[in-house]
Amino acid sequence: MATVKDIHFLDSASRPGVAAGGLTESSFGAGGDAESADQVVGEKMVLNMGPSHPSTHGVLRVILELDGETITRADPDIGFLHRGDEKIAENMTYNQFVPYTDRLDYLAPLANNVAYAMAVEKLMGLELPLRGQYIRTICCELARVSAHLLGLGAFAMDVGALTVFMHTFTEREKVYNLAERLTGARFTTSYTRVGGQTRDLPLGWLDGVRKFCDEVSVTIEEADKLLTRNRIWMDRTRGVGVISAADALDFGLTGPNLRGSGVNYDVRKATPYLLYNQLDFEVPVGSVGDCYDRYLVRMEEMRQSVRLLRQCAERIPGGGDNPHQEPINVADGKVFLPPKEKVLTKMEELIHQFMLVTQGVNAPSGEVYFGAENPKGELGFYIQSRGGGTPYRLKIRAPSFCNLSIMAHCLPGHMISDVTAILGSFDFVMGECDR
Repeated sequence: MATVKDIHFLDSASRPGVAAGGLTESSFGAGGDAESADQVVGEKMVLNMGPSHPSTHGVLRVILELDGETITRADPDIGFLHRGDEKIAENMTYNQFVPYTDRLDYLAPLANNVAYAMAVEKLMGLELPLRGQYIRTICCELARVSAHLLGLGAFAMDVGALTVFMHTFTEREKVYNLAERLTGARFTTSYTRVGGQTRDLPLGWLDGVRKFCDEVSVTIEEADKLLTRNRIWMDRTRGVGVISAADALDFGLTGPNLRGSGVNYDVRKATPYLLYNQLDFEVPVGSVGDCYDRYLVRMEEMRQSVRLLRQCAERIPGGGDNPHQEPINVADGKVFLPPKEKVLTKMEELIHQFMLVTQGVNAPSGEVYFGAENPKGELGFYIQSRGGGTPYRLKIRAPSFCNLSIMAHCLPGHMISDVTAILGSFDFVMGECDR
């Protein structure tokens, strides 16, 4: 049984005879009796949540100050997964850094690959052929559905709805199967390159995408029936973790967390990239800004992603049965690796490959920022170049990092049991937050 000495008081440093780790012997009178009850009652206790806790979705530590079971202060402690990605980029060619983008939001590696490649292409003034843009759009929306399926399943499981988790993970496995056929890897895809993709769509792959769209739509509606009007789910999420539109903007929230607070901002609409200005889709927006609104926004975003996937599958140049009729990469041997048969037969292509592999693409001097609407929010890459094949400086705007910044403002006033629901509604990934 815990004693008074085991309790850590947050404001103990300002109290005479009380050390930072708890009560000391000098806190007691000569006869060994504790201080009077009036002096002890009302103290606040510190509780460490994480960095090893299921509902922190990774190595996040939240230092909670409690008054009974009510949170009076919350300090997120991050950095346990820091790897120095931004510094590593300074010592690598642009294409060598692609696998590191997989490890950011590792639930949506395809979307990370696309965002990074487009940042470098913006620096170099490159534009992909139409088919290549369609392929990238499909990759981004598959990644969005996959990430939201996990976010929904984990969120539901955190508050006790285990069945939804089983349904959503079944569908995510199908996305992994599609990714494996497309890229050769299920998890860390490393699919894009500066100026294009590593390979074209395999035969029959788009048929698999269409089949997935049909099946995941059924799962989305099943999850909707299980949760949206479920009394327990509504009690655990409605009015919990409310974030006003002004606060969401002040703290730099993006993605579903921002739109759940009633701010109609989506990078795909505000500053269109790829083919989003040619496709039909709606941007769901909440009104209250609570956990329930953030859940509803992600549910509708999955439906809209399915809508986008179907449009891309129908409109892609060349179709799915004749994937090699249309180019997918930039037709410049100094930017993208030339075909292997040309490398083996022509000296110029051999020289191009040698230069690209050893020195990387020759980017001009300058600086550029590109932001993409990733599942967690706006994933941005700021690149400063002084010429050559490596960036002088690379900065990653990680949406999970910005979204978690509001925790200290959002958690106080809630009960301990609400923390899991609020964290689940944020849908963050610590690999992206810590970088």
